[in-house]
This record gives sequence, C-alpha cells and structure tokens, in this order.
Amino acid sequence: MKRVAVSHSGGKDSMLALYYMLNQDDVIVDRLIATIDENNRRTSVHETKESLLSLQADALGLPLQKIYLPSTPSNVEYHDRMYDGLRQAERDGVTHIVYGDINLADVRAFREDQLENLQLDAIFPLWQQSTTTLINEFLSLGFKTWITTIDPTRVPNDFLGVQLDHETLQAFPDSIDPCGENGEFHTLVVDGPLFHQVLPVQLSNAVIEGAFYTYRDVQLKDSST
Repeated sequence: MKRVAVSHSGGKDSMLALYYMLNQDDVIVDRLIATIDENNRRTSVHETKESLLSLQADALGLPLQKIYLPSTPSNVEYHDRMYDGLRQAERDGVTHIVYGDINLADVRAFREDQLENLQLDAIFPLWQQSTTTLINEFLSLGFKTWITTIDPTRVPNDFLGVQLDHETLQAFPDSIDPCGENGEFHTLVVDGPLFHQVLPVQLSNAVIEGAFYTYRDVQLKDSST
C-alpha cells in the first residue's frame, strides 16, 4: 500500500488528483499538505486564506499539514522549510507525495528535486493528460469551483469570481488553457463528491491587485472580514 500526502492548494487540479488517489485500492490518503505564507496566512499565488483551507480539509475529512514559509524566502529558507515539512510526513509513515501538475516539465523536475534526499516518491496522476479532458471530467464529477485568481494580462476581469463551469469554458478566449495550466487563473473548490458538506463561504466584494495576479477574496458567509 502507498501512504500518500497530496500537495494541496484548494484548487481544482489538486482536488482532481486527490479524487484519483481516493479511488485507488492500493493507496491510503494520509493527509493534505499546503504551503502557507507565515505573514499573511494565505496560500501562495492562490491567496486562499489559511482558515478557509482548513475548513475545506475538514469538509473533505482529511488532516491538513501546513508548511509555513516567509513571504519572500531565500532559496535556502525555502529549501529548509520544505525539507523539514516533508521530512515530518516521511517520519509519520508517508511514502509518496501527490502533485496535480499536468504538463509543465520544469515544475515537475522542481518537485522531484525537493524529494531527492528523502525516502519519498512523487506521483503525478494528471500528468500529460489533455487539459480539456481533465476539466470536463472534473465538472462532470460534480465539483463546484470559483475562479478566484486571474492573470489580468491574459484573462479578462469579467471572469474573476465566476463559477468555472461548461458555460464559462465556452466563453474563454482561445488563448486560455481550460485548466489554466500556464498560470492564467486559479480556483477554489467549494463543493463536490469528496465533500461531506458545502463550504459555507461567499465571494466578498474585495478585489486585491497584486504584482502579477488579481484576486477576488472569499469569506465565510455573513462575515464582514
């Protein structure tokens, strides 16, 4: 049996990778692993609040291991923090780390290099599959996800905060990969076949403009923060 930890962002690709793992007879999903900015308590790039990621893990019924990183870590700091977190998973009996990457070879090589000095192997269940096939499978399974992050140089602002569904895919410009595999957009999954309950969240009115991405913040329902 493989005892795996799934690298988790809260978005669609890591969720589909988790779905694949949970449906394999020779796999035990031990935990989710997420990297969190220790200063603003959000995930990198996606900018999902730590509290919402924890809520999502609870709805999935899985433990969430958090690896805290500085906002702008040096290469040494990043390596050391990641090594310590992955080493902890290894000590706990995890044998494999699962990633939701699809076709970026440099990202895959970076992931594999992180595990080089550990007794952990990488699994890429979505690797080199058609992104059109993957997103259609994801939606057909009944997952509900919002587009919470866009690269405004490639994705029109009208798509920020919309539900990613078949209608949205049809409206995408041809230049946008349907899974956003080139960094065009990122998502937060709020419901689906793995969830014990729908996340009690809503899109806030807050739009955050970062250096490279624009974000639509998500909050608990009836919350003003």
